[in-house]
Amino acid sequence: MAGTTLLAMPACAGAPDRSLRPPLRPAPPLDGIISRAGLAADLSFAVMDMRTGNLLEGQGANAALPPASVAKAVTALYALEALGAGYQFRTRLVSSGTLSDGVLRGDLVLAGGGDPTLETDMLASMAAELARAGVREVTGRFLVWGGALPFVEQIADDQSVQAGYNPSVSGLNLNFNRVHFEWRRAGDGYAVTMDARSNRHRPEVGMASMQVAARSAPLYTYRRAAAQDQWTVARSALGASGSRWLPVRHPELYAAEVLRVLARGQGVSLPAPQLTQAAPAGRDLVTHRSPPLLEMLRDMLRFSTNISAEAVGLSATTALSGRPGSLAASGAQMSAWARARYGMSSVRLVDHSGLGAAARVSMADLANMFRQAGSEGTLRAILREHPFRDAGGRLIDNPGFEVRAKTGSLYFVSALGGYLRGPGGRDLAFAICAADLARRARVAGAGVDRPEGTAVWAQQARRMQQDLLTRWAQAHS
Repeated sequence: MAGTTLLAMPACAGAPDRSLRPPLRPAPPLDGIISRAGLAADLSFAVMDMRTGNLLEGQGANAALPPASVAKAVTALYALEALGAGYQFRTRLVSSGTLSDGVLRGDLVLAGGGDPTLETDMLASMAAELARAGVREVTGRFLVWGGALPFVEQIADDQSVQAGYNPSVSGLNLNFNRVHFEWRRAGDGYAVTMDARSNRHRPEVGMASMQVAARSAPLYTYRRAAAQDQWTVARSALGASGSRWLPVRHPELYAAEVLRVLARGQGVSLPAPQLTQAAPAGRDLVTHRSPPLLEMLRDMLRFSTNISAEAVGLSATTALSGRPGSLAASGAQMSAWARARYGMSSVRLVDHSGLGAAARVSMADLANMFRQAGSEGTLRAILREHPFRDAGGRLIDNPGFEVRAKTGSLYFVSALGGYLRGPGGRDLAFAICAADLARRARVAGAGVDRPEGTAVWAQQARRMQQDLLTRWAQAHS
């Protein structure tokens, strides 16, 4: 089967950011692409003709492997069917009392609707609206409710404690449920801050604390207290100054504390927040609406935000069959839907983001899902254009074909799935996964940000994916 590959181009001073593609030349045979990658991993791929559904090339196509974040493509289709493209999440301030002369006599409830895109600046706008509504003081309680979705303490249990992409999920989420930790050397020690920063505001929070510890390892430790996230960090890892985002495990209290600080800046005095399990009843004083779901899904697929996938997936399950008891139960519900809707007999998902490494699906099933969904048009339109790079790492301006796809990465797992339009206009659907699960098991939960060998392995896997796509574009144009 003839194919093509990329010509290596040497890096040089003043080289353009996006390189011009040299003429295509025949690619090495499939065995050459695989052996050059040198991954020593389970490899599975399938490429299909969009019109006929014929399998054009495959290897291990029926083997079930972790899809990583390619699972978000399944979640997008699931959410669109359950909720609709125009669906908007609502975050509300609900009053159960009466307002007179600036005094709200009764309770005020900050009620989440599952919005994964809520940010501090949006809470600031809600605080300003509350002030414009005439509220200056609340004599009752300031309650916070996140019960629209089940509480998930962490998406996956085999990640480092400091992984900001593995936060809690709730019906009330703020800043992707991450808190900003910043440090700078001050005398013999360090000055540290924990805040909920966004573009316009940086309110400090007390529900997350940090202690600098005189040790070299572990890098971070975490303890979930009754109403506080308690962190320590190894002093030897800090240097002069720096910052990073850390996951939040008390998302409702986090959002409520930030709103209270922002309301104070508007001249509105709120009591200390209290959690409530009861759904709010009363009059909506302020409502914030998220962007439409389709726009949210486009960003989710582009930036691969795990909490967005989990929130929309849990919301879809709630809409279809009622509030699930757990994230795993919701993942199982989505799997059942995918089997019924797209015939994905191999699919066994444990969440909606693909972060859980126990998830399994075959590349034949994934490619066929992309093929069937492609005829509907929506998924292909919201997938990002997949970049191609030369040997120097520069973007290739025009590879001669178009790929729209979703990437997926875990330690020693690399997946890619989507659509390829060849030089002759032929449309293909594909899915690729390489997984070395034995090596992954040795580094999962190790407590470091980038285990040894993972970066090089991922680079090799991406190069192999690029070579496979180039081969298919030339061979099946």
